[in-house]
Amino acid sequence: MDKIYKLEGQKIKVGLEPKLIRVYSNAQLWAYLEGKAAVRLNRFELLVNTIKVDYEQHFGQVLAISNASLIVEILVHVYCDYLGLYFNHIVTIKWLQQIVKKLLKRAEVVDCGEKTVDSNRWVWDLLAGSQSLFINILPEKLNAKNFKHD
Repeated sequence: MDKIYKLEGQKIKVGLEPKLIRVYSNAQLWAYLEGKAAVRLNRFELLVNTIKVDYEQHFGQVLAISNASLIVEILVHVYCDYLGLYFNHIVTIKWLQQIVKKLLKRAEVVDCGEKTVDSNRWVWDLLAGSQSLFINILPEKLNAKNFKHD
């Protein structure tokens, strides 16, 4: 079931399924994540807590993924999405752009599942302790070059 969360003037699209959430890396999410690292951390916490509360209300159980693990997974996907779009902006070799476009499709939808349904949850759990590093490397003006369109 797709939901829209209105946070900080942006409409964040998220899918809810048993043991899984999907966050869509679109222009609305990018606009929501702009700003200094401290602002982004607060916004991530608000987003993740909003999703988790709604998930628990809908499914009657807590989503068994830590906030830090969710934040890092979303961050890495958004950053990969950004890097791929930036690459295609500066590299004009068509066949390389086509390869990157295929990779971008995977980065645009962030599937965050519990351990029982997500075989790489352990990676995000391992990287969760580095959430501040990932928040700091994300550009403050994420969509300044207008790469992301809805």
